[in-house]
Amino acid sequence: MKAGDKVELIVGYPTDIGIQVLVNGKDEGMLYHNEVYEPLEEGQRITGYVKKIRDDGKIDVSLYPQGFRNVIDINTNIILDKLKTNNGALKLNDKSTPEEIHHELKMSKKAFKNAVGTLYKLKRIRIEDDGIYLIK
Repeated sequence: MKAGDKVELIVGYPTDIGIQVLVNGKDEGMLYHNEVYEPLEEGQRITGYVKKIRDDGKIDVSLYPQGFRNVIDINTNIILDKLKTNNGALKLNDKSTPEEIHHELKMSKKAFKNAVGTLYKLKRIRIEDDGIYLIK
């Protein structure tokens, strides 16, 4: 197993820093709270990705593929889908709180800003004071 590998996770118990998981049915891993944007239940089986194998043998995992290109593609698609279901408008911008962004899109503010920047450069959206808009 190495960083970037797709793995199967079984959700365990929460800790102060994250959620313990069982990786591929045998190895202990950690899914950090600040990277979880959806409710998880103990015993739930989900797909994850290896972020890092630590010196102590424990595995840091994520629910999303690692690497800017993988993450940015996922996040830009989430924003585009949300824009399409909201008649081409989304009342979020760089002044929106992390909580508002998380509630609406299930992503961090940093991920949102990166994805919006990418969509803007690709001329897929326009940015206004009151939100972002799909360019048709």
